Amino acid sequence: MSIFEVIMMVCFGSAWPASIYKSYTERTARGKSIAFLLIVFIGYIAGILHKVFYNLDWVVSLYALNGLLILVDIVLTIRNSSLDQRAHS
Repeated sequence: MSIFEVIMMVCFGSAWPASIYKSYTERTARGKSIAFLLIVFIGYIAGILHKVFYNLDWVVSLYALNGLLILVDIVLTIRNSSLDQRAHS
């Protein structure tokens, strides 16, 4: 474990609740990129796999929490895309 890795995970993770809140309340996918969210999600999965196979410690829980938050934002973005399409039909 590195204190710098912990700081990075806490800083990155602090952004997701705000993004989720915005996705949930605004009910639009405008300004969101599903591709970006998927790339970041894959990055967190890769981080989890690295921790599991090479350096397992408690920091893996931060990767998992961040991954879960991104997954929630992905689901909301998909929902909001659907709402946007219905609104423009």
